[in-house]
Amino acid sequence: MPLAKKNIASMPSGSSLAPLGLGFAGVTEAAAIAAYEWIGRGDKECGDNAAVTAMRKTFGSLPFSGTVVIGEGEKDNAPMLYNGEALGQGGVAVDIAVDPVDGTNYLAKGMAGAVAVFAAAPAGAMFCPGPAFYMDKFIVPPAARHSVDPTAPVAERIRDLSRALGKPIDELRIFVLERPRHETLVREIKAAGASVRMALDGDVLGGLKAAMGEGVDALMGIGGTPEGVIAACVARALGAGMWGALAPQSEVEEARVRDCGMRQGQILTMNELVSSDDLVFACTGITGDDTLAGVRVMDGRAWTETLLIQGVNHRISRIQNQRLLREGA
Repeated sequence: MPLAKKNIASMPSGSSLAPLGLGFAGVTEAAAIAAYEWIGRGDKECGDNAAVTAMRKTFGSLPFSGTVVIGEGEKDNAPMLYNGEALGQGGVAVDIAVDPVDGTNYLAKGMAGAVAVFAAAPAGAMFCPGPAFYMDKFIVPPAARHSVDPTAPVAERIRDLSRALGKPIDELRIFVLERPRHETLVREIKAAGASVRMALDGDVLGGLKAAMGEGVDALMGIGGTPEGVIAACVARALGAGMWGALAPQSEVEEARVRDCGMRQGQILTMNELVSSDDLVFACTGITGDDTLAGVRVMDGRAWTETLLIQGVNHRISRIQNQRLLREGA
């Protein structure tokens, strides 16, 4: 059971999900602790499965009626927390988005940057990512959300971002996943005068950093569509800006996008990705990085650090917690 919580801000009023906030933070805490045992063992599937199992168990103790909209889906060949699964003991109807381990490669290799992630919104508020597994994303901090055109060339977006944030272009850092498909994007960012912070994995955490303006000034590039919807939840909860466009990677996906009445490259606005401000986002460090400390285990206790973000009033709480492992926390 939890032994202590520190630095917890009061929950905002006017939110149907606010009373569930600490319970939802417990979901990512449990996932992070379960994944801890798999750090550096080279088996990302077992680590992910342990986190999923812990999440599901914790969800079962909470008073809400949740439906998984973003789960361990087809792209990851994962059998649990599947899209459409019902969770909770009953209560307010909630859309659920989970990434039990964002950064499974980091977990398997014992590298910094693996986190457990969860987002919730009122039922019907989240975009269903069905037609394509990948999305082209653009995320900026709150100060730039009305100042940058997501359809403009990269150099123009960099210039407008610089003006909105009041930072010289050569001080801007853009988060981009390290993928062959991003070679041209990286060249354009550097040619515009900004620098690139590349990551092997984990664009939910990259989206969080960009939305907070912490360590990076924007996120650009193609990553998973499910992760894009989760990133949209945290961006909206923080008052940041995000745009997405489905990026099918095969002819089959292109046909599915057309069948849904959409076209490749069509911009999805924030309101189309998640249509409510009544959001809860929780993120617990597993291996730790410059945003969140990782899980620490000593003397039969696990210490965790979690960011809990409430969309109403853009409230950010940093929760430091410890659990007795022998009690199955």
